[in-house]
Amino acid sequence: MARRNRGTDDDAQIDLTPMLDMSFILLIFFIVTTSFVKEAGIDVSRPSAATAERKERGNILIAIRSNGEIWIDKRVVDKRAVRATVERLHAENPEGSVVIIADKTSETGTLVEVMDQVRLAGVFNVSIAADQSGGG
Repeated sequence: MARRNRGTDDDAQIDLTPMLDMSFILLIFFIVTTSFVKEAGIDVSRPSAATAERKERGNILIAIRSNGEIWIDKRVVDKRAVRATVERLHAENPEGSVVIIADKTSETGTLVEVMDQVRLAGVFNVSIAADQSGGG
């Protein structure tokens, strides 16, 4: 009986190419399907409302701080510039809506002025952000 000569270590290697291909395909899949969360640029203490609903696609976020500062796209914006800024952002995404995130200690007059400027900019789908915790 002749003995078979066992191969060297080179014959016993595992090909990792298919595993690397799958890893890269999964990586690309997760990068493409990830939804990126837009932030207003500041932290705001929102009021709570029992009827608050989650809005998934608020493309233009406007934050109003307690001191009356208005933030759009991570920049402080003057009240008079809100309309032009919203018009520019709405032109980039005509299907987008506006979500106003007003601090619960901010003045109602500032909120009304911002809403008025948004509507003058041609955006009528305006929402006001609130926490879903209910009660105040």
